[in-house]
Amino acid sequence: MAAEEQILSPDQRKPTSRKALYSALTAGIVINLAYLFGNHQGWVEDAFILITVAVLLAVIVTDVWLVKAGLR
Repeated sequence: MAAEEQILSPDQRKPTSRKALYSALTAGIVINLAYLFGNHQGWVEDAFILITVAVLLAVIVTDVWLVKAGLR
């Protein structure tokens, strides 16, 4: 089986769509922020939600920065 598979270098693979990535991450951010409004008490859940939003936002910012710097 392995003899029949093509060997591809990373630059020959089709790149992922940045627009789709940014759209999915933005939707995730909006959905997570919507969880802040509900019938819960306390701030523990809110802290985890805000940390998740910060991580998703950091992924977007880091990717934009890497593309702008020409490193990706």
